[in-house]
Amino acid sequence: MELKLAMSLSPTSDSRSLRAARHARAALSRASRRAVVAAAVALGGAFLMGTNAFAAPAVGQQAPDFVAVDTTGAKHKLSDFAGKFVVLEWTNPGCPFVRKHYGSGNMPATQKAATDKGVVWLAINSTERAASDYLKADALDAWMKSQSAAPTAVLMDEDGVIGQVYGARTTPHIFIIDPKGVLVYAGGIDSIASARADDIKTATNYVNQALGEAFGGKPVSAATTRPYGCSIKYKT
Repeated sequence: MELKLAMSLSPTSDSRSLRAARHARAALSRASRRAVVAAAVALGGAFLMGTNAFAAPAVGQQAPDFVAVDTTGAKHKLSDFAGKFVVLEWTNPGCPFVRKHYGSGNMPATQKAATDKGVVWLAINSTERAASDYLKADALDAWMKSQSAAPTAVLMDEDGVIGQVYGARTTPHIFIIDPKGVLVYAGGIDSIASARADDIKTATNYVNQALGEAFGGKPVSAATTRPYGCSIKYKT
């Protein structure tokens, strides 16, 4: 039966059928992608745009685009900030290294120095929901305000999608993206890997240094440094 049916189709009708099938598959694929993006954003999650999962970018490469929802429910897309410097800061208030830089005022001061220059600063929390130190959006927002933090937005990445694509390993872990969307810095906030606030005053603040050089039209002298802090508790 199948053989007779196949033989009865003319080459023209067979070609039309194949084209129609291809168009249908393409339309379904586009609809599926739109549905996935809408669902991720509606659930307060994050979605990577046009990038392979877990392909962490290196300095000098294009930064992966993403869409994520912040602690107030607002949606942010990285590519919407094209033409500006963007800092991505991985954070988790349960980490003593994070508390060192916030409690001392170092991280808020670094954020404010950057945003005063027009830099977009996105703090990102990739801690999974099951972790003991996970904070819901409203609690994280309240903690940031209690620290006088000055990021542009605090993004929720509980599923770890953004963090794993960027290869974020610790809290804090800092990435700087230039106005062309190229990663120009990846690493620690400063040069002394300790949880002691007293070390801040003698450490080199790599973020301030990198932004100062970039704004001055110079190459970033320490473009890749070793991040230090607590391991990010990714969803398994």
